[in-house]
Amino acid sequence: MEQPKNNFKIVSDKKARMLLPNTLTLINVCIGLSSIKFALDAKFELSIIAIIFAAVFDALDGRVARLLKGTSLVGKELDSLADVISFGVAPAFIMYFWSLNNFGKFGWLLTMIYVVCVTLRLARFNVSSNSEPSWRDDFFEGVPSPAGGILILMPLIFSLSEISPVNINYEIIVPVFFILISFLLISKIPTFAFKKISIPRRMTIFALFGVVLFFGLLLIYTFKVLVICGLIYIFLIPIGYFNYQKIYKQKLLSGENNENDELEDIL
Repeated sequence: MEQPKNNFKIVSDKKARMLLPNTLTLINVCIGLSSIKFALDAKFELSIIAIIFAAVFDALDGRVARLLKGTSLVGKELDSLADVISFGVAPAFIMYFWSLNNFGKFGWLLTMIYVVCVTLRLARFNVSSNSEPSWRDDFFEGVPSPAGGILILMPLIFSLSEISPVNINYEIIVPVFFILISFLLISKIPTFAFKKISIPRRMTIFALFGVVLFFGLLLIYTFKVLVICGLIYIFLIPIGYFNYQKIYKQKLLSGENNENDELEDIL
């Protein structure tokens, strides 16, 4: 008589689907902490590269979770905590070790303000939800945390790129960046989300070539490419705001707008 097979499982299928995205999130945390260690050793180039990798893993974990249908409340909270470390504490400490420590107590104050703003933004995300699809899904409310973490490093990235032929007074630029980015993080200024990008089939080969070209340039001219990308994103902030206002007025006139809707606050 054939014996029934015992399928031994350490975890259920549902929990197994949650394992991979949560693992990616924890890798994100480890990379963020490693960037602080690199900054302590004055290896600022490695610190910046670590933050870029942390941003990549932050983008992957949510998409992998949705693809595997492994989203969970624990994963959501874990992702927010990881963002506080990788895009709040880590960039602030990198900039403190590079420049802000020269400002004494004022430099430490700016460091704390930035981290607090990242934390407030993530706390706002944890208590908000937007379950119904909306045209507002194409916009973020304020600058998302990963973008803010990279933007706050722009003075350091610019100094490593060796683009500028003239000397720049970083003693002014760095505090201004900290104040400006901190404000943008907690603001309600609409910014592009870039989540729904459709590429026509006939353009797929060119899109793949563009991706390969971008990463090739990023590998060879790392800091120069990061400077250009940062400047493009900064210029897109006012464009996103006016684009949102234009669509908002169109929806208002057509009667499709819901006054109770809020911008999707994805961090």
